[in-house]
Amino acid sequence: QVQLVESGGGLVQAGGSLRLSCAASERTFSSAFKGWFRQAPGKEREFVAAISWSGGSTYYADSVKGRFTISRDNAKNTVYLQMNSLKPEDTAVYYCASDLDPGHYYVSYEYDFWGRGSQVTVSS
Repeated sequence: QVQLVESGGGLVQAGGSLRLSCAASERTFSSAFKGWFRQAPGKEREFVAAISWSGGSTYYADSVKGRFTISRDNAKNTVYLQMNSLKPEDTAVYYCASDLDPGHYYVSYEYDFWGRGSQVTVSS
């Protein structure tokens, strides 16, 4: 059973920073692709960022490119999302996801395992 637990969310002013962490209890952590998605009230869940098993490849939504950075520490079974220059439109629940081989890293249903989410609120 894979468990993913997000932490690090909170309330921040526009222009501020937060770092989300996702701790995973899975023996195959170092082999799994990891993604971050977010869902704002009344909107569909959307792709934010993804990282390959080695960390050698990273992918970002256009809306966060240049502001967010995804990284992972396989020794700690943890993936991170550093969020800088936050905007009110970044307000959402952020979810960590894991899959050994998502066909399309930007598609939520390609991921088998999900955390419960962490609320990020950016005030103007």
